[in-house]
Amino acid sequence: MACGICGGIFAAAAILGASPAGAADAGNGDRDAVGEYKAATDTLPEQKLTAGQKELLAEKAADAKGAAARSAGAYGTKAIKSSGAIQQSQINSYYCGPATLVITQSAHDEVGGRSQTAAGNELNTTTAGTAWYGINADVPNPTGYPIPDVLNNRMPGAGYAPRALPYTPTAANKTAFRDAITHNTTGDYAIAGNAWEVVGGPHLVGHPNREIFHWVSIDGHSDDGAKTVQYRDPVGGVPTSVISWAASVPRTATISSDTITTIMGGRGYVW
Repeated sequence: MACGICGGIFAAAAILGASPAGAADAGNGDRDAVGEYKAATDTLPEQKLTAGQKELLAEKAADAKGAAARSAGAYGTKAIKSSGAIQQSQINSYYCGPATLVITQSAHDEVGGRSQTAAGNELNTTTAGTAWYGINADVPNPTGYPIPDVLNNRMPGAGYAPRALPYTPTAANKTAFRDAITHNTTGDYAIAGNAWEVVGGPHLVGHPNREIFHWVSIDGHSDDGAKTVQYRDPVGGVPTSVISWAASVPRTATISSDTITTIMGGRGYVW
């Protein structure tokens, strides 16, 4: 089973096209069509945040508001400010979630090479991938959001919280994401992003034009109000015998922040 089904609750990753899709954002009509497709096919159960998560998200949003605009120009126009996550290639076709978790953790403590197997056990990852929501992690007091639950269990005080995105993210959602990546990078934390790529929509760098659920670690931003972000893709470096299209995927890439927000529509990010 390919990484094309990572990140559930899960939808089949039908191969409806063969040409690679670029990282350019889609037009308004294409974005609407992508959002309509996601809304029509999603099998995710209704998401419910805990009272603690709601409070934490409100506090973080207030702290982060305007962060991207405030930081612009501080490092030079071509600079990428990064929290320094250490990329790991996922150990099998469905371990993008565990790989992303240890990559994201490494941004703060600069420890690479952690066990993806241990992370997968904590996340309750299966051959269908790692859930955005609907699976309890093997931690005290799980909330149904395994990635933030395990990150917070491993890094007490980190304060990770899930932020769900609508199927078609709005301009306000995109602004909030730019603020979030600026806020996290300033605090030396990466973001775990849950991508939902669909045929004809925008894709991550090197990913083929097919439906793919995938986790990546977003660990930096450009010095122009975070219009561009840097991310670590766990497919990078995977043998093609494991994921056939992995050779075209870089370990580290940059992409428009608006594009990756669109790609995460219908799922979201952990910040």
